[in-house]
This record gives sequence, C-alpha cells and structure tokens, in this order.
Amino acid sequence: MSRPPIRHELSQLESNLRKEIGTLAESKQLKLDSQDQSLCELIAQLTDLGLCEHPLFIQVTKLDAALCQLDIGLYGLCSDCESEIGINRLAIDPVEQRCEKCAENHEHEHRQELRLTH
Repeated sequence: MSRPPIRHELSQLESNLRKEIGTLAESKQLKLDSQDQSLCELIAQLTDLGLCEHPLFIQVTKLDAALCQLDIGLYGLCSDCESEIGINRLAIDPVEQRCEKCAENHEHEHRQELRLTH
C-alpha cells in the first residue's frame, strides 16, 4: 500500500472516531471536545474520564499508533516481531498493530492474564 491512500483512509477513520466520541460524550453528558484536540490530548482526556476500556478509546489509541508508524515509515510492520502485517489484515483493519501470529499470541497471553486477575 502506498502512503497517500493509507493516510487518507486513516484520516477518514479519525474523523469518524471523533464523531462517535462526540456522540458518546453527549449521551453520557461528559465535557469533552473531540474535534479540536490532538489525538494525544483526546486520549489523555478519555483516560481522565475513565473510558480506557471503551472500544472507542482502544480504536483511537490504535489509530494514533498507526499514524505514528506511518510518519516514521513503519506502517504495516508488526509492533511485536516487526514482520510485515498481511495486506488482508490491514484491509480489514487499517490500524492493526500485529501480524496474525503475534495477535494470536497476544490474545492467548491476555486471556491468561484475565484468568490470573479474576
């Protein structure tokens, strides 16, 4: 994938996420400016509001990571093993951070952590 289409796709995703976060804030009557903040500021504010477990928070953090990776030329590489993430995985989720093997390992480890903490 070349950079401009990816950047455009990620920008569209960012716009959609900001709208969804704005809707969430309105529904929960939270004071949150989802449009005029950088992604880092938005992530910090969502953290302060205790929304770290919300799926939108997770998507925003993955988006921020993908944009950072794109800026430094590492987009499409697994954050764990640095192998290329399959094009099909990125087509399904352009903010995917792990190759299939590492994603499976991460999921398995996460389930183990949940068992130990509950």
